[in-house]
Amino acid sequence: MSLPSRVKVVEVGPRDGLQNEPGVVPTNVKVAFVDQLSAAGLPHIEVSSFVSPRWVPQLADADAVYHAVKKGEGQIYSALVPNNFGMERAIAAGVHHVTIFTAASETFNQHNINASISESLQRFEPVCSAAEEHGIGVRAYVSTSFGCPYAGRVRPADVADVARRLFELGVGEISLGDTHGAAYPHRVPAVIEAVTAHVPLDRLAVHFHDTHGRALANVYSALTCGVAIVDASAGGLGGCPYSPGATGNLATEDLLAMLHGMDIETGVDLAAVVDASVFMEEFLGRNLPSRHLRAALAARR
Repeated sequence: MSLPSRVKVVEVGPRDGLQNEPGVVPTNVKVAFVDQLSAAGLPHIEVSSFVSPRWVPQLADADAVYHAVKKGEGQIYSALVPNNFGMERAIAAGVHHVTIFTAASETFNQHNINASISESLQRFEPVCSAAEEHGIGVRAYVSTSFGCPYAGRVRPADVADVARRLFELGVGEISLGDTHGAAYPHRVPAVIEAVTAHVPLDRLAVHFHDTHGRALANVYSALTCGVAIVDASAGGLGGCPYSPGATGNLATEDLLAMLHGMDIETGVDLAAVVDASVFMEEFLGRNLPSRHLRAALAARR
């Protein structure tokens, strides 16, 4: 068994983490949060989303946030776009990397975006064409890659088919999402094996939720398969509004603590990520679920 010597951590807290917060997070707080995460050395930060403010009012200030954040050299600052209209807004804002999303479960896709998988992929054809024209990188999420809250088990072959179609559209990186924490470590390799029959391993990422406390075990399973890109959210912020009972994403601190403890390089300052999460939880007025965050703060007292 050979583990990767270095892992790229994709920070999704400012978008995936904050999008469901019930109280308004002001633009300046979001910018300060991103700037702290950026200063920590995270190589890729998903800053916001150009989805309709009617659907996600929390991220209505995507343009302002993207313009205001301090962009470090060599770091990626991406934004999610749901369709071509969102892509046009992203282009106007000067975004250099975008993220699109679909699912491996037809049922989930209908609940999430009111469209079939094929319809969602058709929506992304002009997005990918525009990205190629403007030299914009494209990343894609495939939700419910390890199970669906409505339909149950999802076949690895179905995940692979969606990933293949995305790759053929020109998507440069594909993140397999465990939308409601349904994955088990022993089932992760079958999904990765099926997908890598169509998508190069170095273009593949994993995105685990910690609903049942298995996220780190699932990451480890993915690492043993050679996956070297992992999504995480500072403090464990976030969840999924279309996945009943889903708690937050895997906490960036918990992921980094495990990777660094295994002598896997990330280039990220763990203590600085802790500070960024402390900043956000003090603003939100509640403890965030990251286990390492709680331990780090206890050690500082």
